[in-house]
Amino acid sequence: MGARRQGTQDQGRVKVDLQQVEEAAKELYIRALKLLPPDIKQGFDRLAATESEVGAKRMLGAMIKNIKVAEDTANLLCQDTGIPIYNVRIGRGVEVDGFGLKEAIRRGCARSTREYSFRSSIVHPTTRINEQTSTGRGVPIIHIDFSDQNDLLEIQMIPKGSGSENNSWLKMAIPAEGVDAIKTFVVDCVLAAGGKTCPPTIVGVGVGGTADLCVHLAKTAATRALGSRCEDPEGAKLEEALTRAVNMLGVGPQGLGGDSTAFAVQVETAATHITMNPVAVNMQCHSARRARATFRPDGIEYGY
Repeated sequence: MGARRQGTQDQGRVKVDLQQVEEAAKELYIRALKLLPPDIKQGFDRLAATESEVGAKRMLGAMIKNIKVAEDTANLLCQDTGIPIYNVRIGRGVEVDGFGLKEAIRRGCARSTREYSFRSSIVHPTTRINEQTSTGRGVPIIHIDFSDQNDLLEIQMIPKGSGSENNSWLKMAIPAEGVDAIKTFVVDCVLAAGGKTCPPTIVGVGVGGTADLCVHLAKTAATRALGSRCEDPEGAKLEEALTRAVNMLGVGPQGLGGDSTAFAVQVETAATHITMNPVAVNMQCHSARRARATFRPDGIEYGY
């Protein structure tokens, strides 16, 4: 956890300092690239303790050593700095210029790349020109939501690498196929990904909504903390069944065989149309990076 910095408060409303937001956006990108969340480290320990294949156990050991070396030397966990995603939650009592907030995050994102000098992974989609700022049209991706906590402003940063993002799928299944269609699709996607997502992975599954919402749900699921559960009881049942199924496929760490194909399968659901049954899959690689800054009246706290 990082040090707290002072915020401002006036007549029950918390005013957000956009310069602090910019600094936090910069700091979060760097932290996410260098510090792996504790739940992912614990996930590695759990898989290493239960893996039955000697080669797979050795591969997990090499991954765990890589994490320690990176953190001991203040180096990056992976050379792929990803597409920067910022998830923002704003409390009821928070006063902030929404447009200014997004611009501050964009500036901080660009500064992190220039000042820390890590590789920018962001290019124009057709010219492939890289401005070396980790920003571009529509990037960083910024999602804004709202919280019932009165004085909360929270910014979560997720660098989403291409190895995981390239393994994304959407299927508009037939409702009559039911839950079996969801399970079969997820298993097929994990097999198709093989070792390309650098397993063990977190397999995010979205079920319901529209096509675009379903894909968003899958990414939300993939980037949740390990150990969390879908708030929908039916989604939680799917998580348990699919996690067991996926880890019976034999893909294993780095696709070289073994029991440890996924840390978990995580599911998010939404209501959908009576004639639709959309299901999406989005994966997170073993370096499941994220960082969080929480702004409160008494300062800023950094975590995961």
